[in-house]
Formats: sequence, C-alpha cells, structure tokens
Amino acid sequence: MTRYWIAFETILIKEVVRFARIWIQTLLPSVVTTVLYFVIFGRLIGDRIGVMNGFAYIDYIVPGLVLMAVITNSYSNVVASFYSSKFSRYIEELLVAPVPNWIILAGYVTGGVLRGLAVGIAVTLVAWLFTDLHIHSIGTTITIFTMTAILFSLGGFINAVYANSFDDISIVPTFILTPLTYLGGVFYSIDLLPTIWQHLSLINPILYMVNAFRYGLLGTTDVSLSLAFALIASCIFILTWISLTLLNRGVGIKT
Repeated sequence: MTRYWIAFETILIKEVVRFARIWIQTLLPSVVTTVLYFVIFGRLIGDRIGVMNGFAYIDYIVPGLVLMAVITNSYSNVVASFYSSKFSRYIEELLVAPVPNWIILAGYVTGGVLRGLAVGIAVTLVAWLFTDLHIHSIGTTITIFTMTAILFSLGGFINAVYANSFDDISIVPTFILTPLTYLGGVFYSIDLLPTIWQHLSLINPILYMVNAFRYGLLGTTDVSLSLAFALIASCIFILTWISLTLLNRGVGIKT
C-alpha cells in the first residue's frame, strides 16, 4: 500500500504543480469572468430584475456562478492533462508501472478536484466583495462542491481517453457543457419558464447540482435535494466504472 500511496501522491503533486505554475491561465480567468458577471448581471441588470425567489438577483446567481467555475476548471484540468500525457506518450510509463489503474484515475481526478475547489473558493471570495452572502448549510455546500468537482473531473478523463487531437478536448465543453450549464438555472429559477420548458429543464443534470448548491448557500431550491444527491452520486459511480473500464482495456491509449 505504501508504493500505491507514493504513486498517487506523485501524480497528484504533478497535477497541482502543473496548474499552480501557470495560475494566470488556470486560476485567474475564472475569477475575472466572475467579476464581469457580477458587474453586468448582478449590478447593471440585476437592479432592474429585482428579487428572485426572495433574494436579490445578485445573491441568487452566486451559487450558479461558483459552481460553473468548479465545473469548467475540474473538467478542463483533467482533459488537458491526461490528453497531454497521451500526446507526449509518457502515459505508457504509468501503464507499465506496477500501479493499479484506479490509482492513476484517482491521481488525475483528485488533481482536477483540487483545481476546481481552488477556483471555486477564489470565486466565492470574490462574491463576498459584491454580496452579503451567508451560508445556509455548510454540509450541503461542501458536499455538493466536492461531488460536482469529482463528477466533472471524471467526465474530463473520459473525454481525454477518446480524444485524438487537441481540438477534440474542446468539443464537449463548447457544445455540451456550456449550453447545459447556462440552461441549468444559473441565472434564473425554472419557475419562470413555461410548463413544457420546466419539464425539459428537469432532464438537465446540471440543474440539480446548481439548485442543490443554491440550497447550501441560500436555503432555496427548485428541485428535490435528496434527488439531486442521488443523481450526482449515481453519475459519479457510472463515470468511475466507465473510466476504469476504458483504462483496463487501454481504449485510446494502447496501440
């Protein structure tokens, strides 16, 4: 078990050093983007919108903006890092080492989680400059925070396995993650939508994450909290199984 821990620690340190060394590219952009969201949507437009579900609009969008940063960064960290290991072909050194695949997966995913959490915390601190935010449930907030980062780190890993070029690692974030995130209740309550669109919104898994996190911060949600936890946990289990299966079969890795 000691050598397993050393292998995990080595991968994790590499991942942390990687995104920390280029923090201007990996950490700062999300903070700057969030500031712009607060200024434009929170102040300029938010004052005209007024109150949403009993909260000032700028307070209402904080949970979605924080989670959006977590989703983007945890996903992009793993997909970029693991694909780079394939592209540079040093992934082969890991595959021939006496280390089980679940250790490799855990190292990359934990690296993605740490970047997601680092950016999420930074964005939360920025939010306190614009709002008077009080955490409703610290347990729910931390749990959803972490589970979301794990889930999208796994998603990034799967994307990296199938990617054949650097262009491939941007397809899913651009055409799937971004639309689902913006349509996941980040800027609005689904109660404002017509009935048919409310039902369609319930198909979007990110809606449950955003609302569960909003409950943790504000104490309000458009969906069942227990259903949100069950959905996220189920997705994590499924993506973990898929990731390990792909690693064990050497899909996209072994030639």
